[in-house]
Amino acid sequence: MVAEATVRRSRITPEREAELYGAVLDLLREVGYDALTMDAVAARTRASKATLYRQWGGKAELVVKALRHQKPRFETIDTGSLRGDLHAMALRDDDCHMEQNSALMRGLMVAVHANPDLLEAFREWIVAPELSGLDRLLERAVQRGEIRPDNPALGYVLHMLIGAFATRTLIDEMPPTQAYLTSYIDAVVLPALSA
Repeated sequence: MVAEATVRRSRITPEREAELYGAVLDLLREVGYDALTMDAVAARTRASKATLYRQWGGKAELVVKALRHQKPRFETIDTGSLRGDLHAMALRDDDCHMEQNSALMRGLMVAVHANPDLLEAFREWIVAPELSGLDRLLERAVQRGEIRPDNPALGYVLHMLIGAFATRTLIDEMPPTQAYLTSYIDAVVLPALSA
């Protein structure tokens, strides 16, 4: 499996891959997941459908890897404090990008429930890496003595963060912003973790 992935990935340069991912996300914002086709991606990116299928296998993997590509990784965050790490995570995207991603994610959450292949790819390429990176970030905070290792809130941090991001538009009719997320971290996440 790893050898196959290495062979598949070696045919496209990182620059071309980034260009393809950007085009996929643009199309996704324009038409949504269900209306997005590999034909449309091929036309937009001037790539052959054969190349797209050979590289990504299908629409679900392509979409989720495009999302993952534009998302900074947790493992790049280590400020030396839990608050600093969580704030750095919230500041990864500017407000404009956050608003675009919020709308995109709302649309994808509907599609995830109707497309088992998208759900599986989403869990493998988005949820699992985020959980793994967040677990390392929280473990460092435990080792520094900022969080008790038996704190029950440890298992809910990602839920809290996603909830803040996803429900901001629903409840307040406003997009998530850096200021909102950092204040949410200070008011909700950090108190739960320091209890």
